[in-house]
Order: sequence, then C-alpha cells, then structure tokens
Amino acid sequence: MRVTTVFNRILGLIQASVCSVEFTDQGLVLGVARRRRRRYHCPCGFATRARYDTSRRRWRHLDFGATKVWLEATIVRLDCPTCGVRTETVPWARPGARHTRDFQDVLGWLAQRMDKTSVARLLRCSWEAVDRAVKGVVADHLDDARLNDLYRIGVDEISYKRGHSYLTIVCDHDTGRVVWVATDRSKKAFDDFFTALGPDRAAQLQAITMDGSTIYAPVAAERAPQATICLDPFHIIKWTNEALEKVYASHPPPKPPREVKPSSTAPTRTWRRLRGALRSGRENLDPDRRALINALRRHRYMLWRAWDLKEKLRDLYRTTARHQARAHLKAWITDALRSRITPMANLALRLRRHFNQIAAAVELGLSNSRAEGINSKIRVIQRRGYGHPSPDSLTAMIHLCLGGIRLSLPTQT
Repeated sequence: MRVTTVFNRILGLIQASVCSVEFTDQGLVLGVARRRRRRYHCPCGFATRARYDTSRRRWRHLDFGATKVWLEATIVRLDCPTCGVRTETVPWARPGARHTRDFQDVLGWLAQRMDKTSVARLLRCSWEAVDRAVKGVVADHLDDARLNDLYRIGVDEISYKRGHSYLTIVCDHDTGRVVWVATDRSKKAFDDFFTALGPDRAAQLQAITMDGSTIYAPVAAERAPQATICLDPFHIIKWTNEALEKVYASHPPPKPPREVKPSSTAPTRTWRRLRGALRSGRENLDPDRRALINALRRHRYMLWRAWDLKEKLRDLYRTTARHQARAHLKAWITDALRSRITPMANLALRLRRHFNQIAAAVELGLSNSRAEGINSKIRVIQRRGYGHPSPDSLTAMIHLCLGGIRLSLPTQT
C-alpha cells in the first residue's frame, strides 16, 4: 500500500486526496490535490470558471502523536462581482481560516469546557488562533433557525467591563438557551432583536420577562403588543427591601438606660441584630430574632408595620393562588398607602404603575430567574477566560457555551 493511500484513509478528506508526503522542520506536510472541478466557489456562493490567480497555502491539521500536521494545496482566487477578489472555498477548512475544520472543531469543543490559554497550550497554537476558531465555529453553527418557535423569552443586561459597558442578553424560557446577544444596554439593542426576529415570529411571542428598567418595556410594547410583559419578582422584593431600609434608617437607635454606662455597646448590637431580622423572611426567623420583631410592635410600631408590609408582599409570590394575585396586590397597595409610611407609600405608587406586569408574572408563574442564571454562567465564562479582549469575543463564547451549539469531535463515530 502506498504512503499516500494510507494518509487518504487516515484523513478521510472530501473531494480531495493526498498526493505527496514530506517531513519538514515544522512537521508533517501533506500535499493535497482537489479533484477535477469545473467551477470555483466564492464564500458568498458565487461560482465561476474564471481564475484571478493561484497560490500555495497551508492549513494546520490535528497532530499525529507528537508531530504537527499541515495540509498544503494550490488554491485559486476569483473575481466575485459582489465581494471582489476572494479566495475560493475548500472542503476541509472554513472560509478565511488557516486551520482545518476538524482542528477548529476540536478547539471549539475544548473551549466550551476550559480556558483558551489551556486549549492553546494543549494543541500547541496561539491564544489568538483559539479565539478566531471560536468565532468561526459560532458563525458556522449560528443560524436564523434559533429564532424559530420562541414563545416565552427573557431579556436582561450584564456588564462585561468597567465603565458601564453592558451586553443585552435574550434567552428562551422553554429551552434555556441564549438566542440573542447585543452590545450595549439600549432600546436599539433590543429593537435589533425584533428586527432579526421579524413580524411573523414576533407575533408568536406570548410573554416577555424583564426587570423594572424602562429601557426594554417600551420596545416590547411596540414590537410585540400581544405579548404579556412580566416584571421579575426578585426586583419587586428588592424594591421592598430598599423601602424597608429607608424606614429603618429614619428611626434612631435606642439610648442606653441611665444605669448603664454610655460606653456600653449592647443597645447598638441589638439594633444591628434587629436590622438583620428585618431583612429575614418570617419563615427564617429564629426565636431571638422573632422576639426582636415582636418587641417592635410594642415600641416601634411604624417600623414593625413596614416589616409586616414587606412580608405580605412576599406572600404574593409564596402563598397566594394565581387567580387571586390581582386582588392580593390591590389590597397590599391600599394598605401601604394607608400606613402613612412614606417609603412604603412611594413603593405602592410605583407598584401601581406596574400593576399588570407584576400580576402577570404571578399568574403565568414566570420570573427572570432563567436570565439571571444565564448571567451567572456568563460570569463563570469571564472568570475562566480571565477577561476577553473585546465584546465580540465574549459574545462568541456566550453563543458557543450557552447557545445550544453541539460540536462533534472527529474521533466520534
């Protein structure tokens, strides 16, 4: 059996065959010849018989043991009426790549599971090569079909570096996949998602979850008016805790009794413990903290009343039946306005403006927890990569790891 025949069977190239084998200082160089073809194809799809010029090029392939392997072939440049002078496509590599498709697939598979520096060291290539391979793999697998069959989505933002630099993330509640990533936190970023979605697919949306930001809600109401907007319960309770904190700050700590030395810190410690008890849920109070809360009702009724309002609003998401959500929320707003506690009354007015969105989240059982969980995974990707040089690199990693892209290794059968 000839050596070229052996390498043909090992590589399994499509529409090409090994015609020469050479050992060099850089590694094993395999000369590859394309089978007879009548047309040359541009990456955009244009085909022609005319050649602009020819040249020799090498592509890095998977190693054979400890030996680097290179594929070398003569390629043609063609004059495309749309793209200009471009290099033809070859079946063993992606357009513009200097690594074979199998090599880039392995890089992408490893990048899903480890940092790029370790991948580069393992496969003996540069960090930039891994970054370019990830972008190429994502561009090859990311198609418009990911935007099909979207019914319930969540939108959130995440900062990727200091200086208020954000990414807008859109995820699918049903599959848990990231379907859209845009640079910046703006109305245009979310509007670009609906532009890519198209009016027909936008009309299929049933619910959109988001936080209380005023950025995304107007765009959703304009581009998908039939979709129900749901405000995330986590942010509602966060607003409530902030209002309770203002009430706590407005009450001065108790003064120590006369028989106690002024330098004693016991009242201060008790007051600080009370702050932790106020932040805790009713079901999580231990006997000591419960005693502190009960004492508030006798001595600091307004502060106890604010805590009680906070717990009643938590009951909206914990114990209230879905069909009673609107009645419960309406009664809570009335109680908060009548309490004469300014922070709670202001919160009630704020919740009244978002009444339908808050009630819809309870009725549909939706929250932005899916998007928040994705944000946590993105943080892991950032820490694992020790940062990324550009938002495009981070976006590619988000699609690679969280976009549902499944790569098959060349060794898998």
